Amino acid sequence: MKQAFCILIFYLLTVSCKSDRQNVYKQLEGLAFGTSFHISLDHKNDSVTEADIDSLIHAVNKSLSTYIPNSDISKINRGDTTVVVDAYFKEVFEKSLKVYNETDGAFDPTIGTLVNAWGFGPGKPLSRMEQSKVDSLLVFVGFDQIKLIDDKLIKMHPETFLDFNANAKGFAVDVIGRYLEKQGVKNYMVEIGGEIRARGTNQKGEYWRIAIEEPNFDGSRSFQTIIALQNESIATSGNYRKFKVDSVNGEKYAHTIDTQTGYPSKSNLLSASVIASKDCGDVDAYATAFMAMGLDKSKEFLGQHEELKAFLIYSDPEGGLKTFSTENLLLEK
Repeated sequence: MKQAFCILIFYLLTVSCKSDRQNVYKQLEGLAFGTSFHISLDHKNDSVTEADIDSLIHAVNKSLSTYIPNSDISKINRGDTTVVVDAYFKEVFEKSLKVYNETDGAFDPTIGTLVNAWGFGPGKPLSRMEQSKVDSLLVFVGFDQIKLIDDKLIKMHPETFLDFNANAKGFAVDVIGRYLEKQGVKNYMVEIGGEIRARGTNQKGEYWRIAIEEPNFDGSRSFQTIIALQNESIATSGNYRKFKVDSVNGEKYAHTIDTQTGYPSKSNLLSASVIASKDCGDVDAYATAFMAMGLDKSKEFLGQHEELKAFLIYSDPEGGLKTFSTENLLLEK
C-alpha cells in the first residue's frame, strides 16, 4: 500500500509568488505511474518540456513496471533469462539490496509472490491461502536468492516474483531531478504522487516547504505542520485514512505482508514519512520498510540511523491516532 499523506503546497507556492517578478518559476505537470506529477523549476528558457519528462517516465516504466507486460521486469518475472537489464534496473536493484540488508529483510522486493497471492498486487490472487500454500510460496521469497551477473538477473527459484513498485516511483523522481540538473537547473522540486525531491530554493528564495496533514478522523483536511526540505527528499508509505478496525478492542491497524511468516500482519503504524539528504528512491524504500517493521522497530532503527528523519502516524491501544517525529526533524507549527 503506497499512499502519501504529505501534501505538496505546489499551487499555493505558485499563486503566492506570482507578484514576485524576480523569480517566476516554470511549472510542469502530467500523469505518471497511475498518479500525477508536478514539477516546479527555476529556468529561464524552454529547454525542459513535458515531453522530456514523459520520455523519462516511459523509460523507467519500460525497465521497472510490473504492470506493463513487455517491461524488462515483467519479462524476467515470466522466466525470460535473456533480458539484459539497463542502468535504471541495476541502480534500483542495488538500492533495494542495501535497504534489505539494513532492515534484516523487512524490505524485500521478492515479497511480490505473496503480495499477489493475497490479492494486493498486479498478479491473480489465489482463492484459498492455506498454511501449506503459504509455506510453498514463502520458499520463493528472499532478496538474497537473486543475483545480478553480467547485467542479467539470476534467480535461485524461477517462480520468484520481483516487484520494485515500493521504491520505483521515488527512483523516477530522482531520474527526473538528475535530468534537470544536467540541464543546468539548480532550483527545483519534483513530485510524483507525494514522493518529492527538492534542490535549492523556491520562488521566494526559501527552502521548499511541504505541509503534513493533521490526522483527522472526520475526513476533514488540515495542516498539522510544515517541513522545509533543504536539498532533501521525502517519501511516504501507508495511509492512515485507510485502515482496519479490530472488532474486539477497536484498535486501528494496517495490513502488511510479514516476510518471515508469509501472512498479512497487523501493524499499529499507519503511515511513515522519511526525509533525508538522499535520493528519493532511498527514502521510499525506508518508508516501505518501516510499515513492515511496525512502530517500535522503526523507532529503534531510526535511533541507529541519524541520517534519516521521520514522521510517523500510529494507532494507540485505545484506537486514537498519535504521531511521532525524530528529534532531528525540525517542524514549523
